[in-house]
Amino acid sequence: MTMVAEQQMEHIGETRGCADHDHDLVHELSKRLDALWRCDQYIANASGHKELQRFWRDIKKQEEANISRMKEIMAEHIQKGCF
Repeated sequence: MTMVAEQQMEHIGETRGCADHDHDLVHELSKRLDALWRCDQYIANASGHKELQRFWRDIKKQEEANISRMKEIMAEHIQKGCF
């Protein structure tokens, strides 16, 4: 890495708005919400392919469960003052 690049990055990460594990939850929740949002389009795109639609519906249900659990965990952390 060049000296300029090192100087541009030397202070990245010094300030943290929350603990890493809380940031991980927020980041992952965002990714999963985006994935869930796309599932309906994937189901529509698979029109005429019942097995593929079933697959995307299963993925959607799994993501809904994952998102629900993440929200529960986040709420618990917030309630405990951990977040």
